Amino acid sequence: MATCAKVYLRQKPITKGRMSLYLDYWPAVRNPHTGRLSRREFLGFYIYAEPKNDIERDYNEAMLTQGELIRCRRQEQVINKQFGFMDRHQEKADFLDYFKKMCKGKPQKWEIVYRHFEIFVKGKCLFEEVTVELCTKFREYLLTANNLRLTHRKLSQNSIAGDFSTFRGLLKVAYRDKLLKENINDYLDKIEWEDVQKEYLTQDELIILAKTPCKIDVLKRASLFSCLTGLRISDIENLTWNNLRIAPDKGPCVRIRTQKTSTEAILPISYEALELCGERGEGKVFKGLTRSMINVPLKNWIEASGIKKHITFHTSRHYDLSFPLKINRLQKITS
Repeated sequence: MATCAKVYLRQKPITKGRMSLYLDYWPAVRNPHTGRLSRREFLGFYIYAEPKNDIERDYNEAMLTQGELIRCRRQEQVINKQFGFMDRHQEKADFLDYFKKMCKGKPQKWEIVYRHFEIFVKGKCLFEEVTVELCTKFREYLLTANNLRLTHRKLSQNSIAGDFSTFRGLLKVAYRDKLLKENINDYLDKIEWEDVQKEYLTQDELIILAKTPCKIDVLKRASLFSCLTGLRISDIENLTWNNLRIAPDKGPCVRIRTQKTSTEAILPISYEALELCGERGEGKVFKGLTRSMINVPLKNWIEASGIKKHITFHTSRHYDLSFPLKINRLQKITS
């Protein structure tokens, strides 16, 4: 049987005759923020090593009392985690704040789902309020919600399905980390995806688009690069020269960890795609590329080419020859 960690209030000498207060865990516990085992937690305040008057002695007594209160809290938390109980203080913690912190380093969709949930709960939600009933109502909210940017439009079925799937992923992590009492996902119905007929560029249309002048050079190069490689805007935005390598077949390739799936892969690319990157340098490949460019400027460029299809930066990735090109290169590399 695992030994429950003990928490001790310790003192460490610092400058100017002071003693820093910290908590000592034995054995070490896992820091919930870093995921690493840790023995010490510094409290951020101190006492006087040798108090000289009543004011300093009273200050020491108050700080030691405060330190002991925190020690007791931490001991309770350790016990609750050790034996699988829900920390009652955690129930009063801010779930929205936790959600916001979880968005850091995640794809943009997480931030979008956070904003929808924030609107739904009117800017306030504690962990104790995250119940099956609340999450079911949030599901219902998404089914009738408007797009956050284009507020006159409803969310598409697949956007709703993706948003709710992301939210359920958050609940899964919170339950795994023992921040929620129960696995709410067991009681939630998922939102089904619908098949969508995606528009794509043919080879002739891609040639026409490549010959059409574009006012923003980096937008044109990045869009054509997306067509030839299938990479998303998020991955192209973050593409650096270090990601461009030489494959075993001596052809160019991209080694990248995709933002959407967080998986690392080696993607063979054509020499035409490599030329679109321009002269090799440092840092990002498509410097100056912004999300604002993939709306009106992209639309104007496509309209100028005479192509009548509804093509966005995302759907341009589905150029009908990009996948066979990648397969052919992949077969050469692996054969």
